Amino acid sequence: MYAALWRLLPGPWWVRLFILLVLVAAVLYALFFYVFPWISPYILPAEVDLE
Repeated sequence: MYAALWRLLPGPWWVRLFILLVLVAAVLYALFFYVFPWISPYILPAEVDLE
C-alpha cells in the first residue's frame, strides 16, 4: 500500500516526502481536533483496559 501511494505522488523524492509529511500532519490534526473529541464522550475511563 505504501509503495502504491509513493508511486501515485508526483515529483521527485523530496517533493513526495514533503507531500507525505503534509498528509500525515493533516490526518493527525483531524484526529486530535475532530475525531478524538467527538468520540471521547462515548469512551468511559473505566472501559479502557491498560493490561
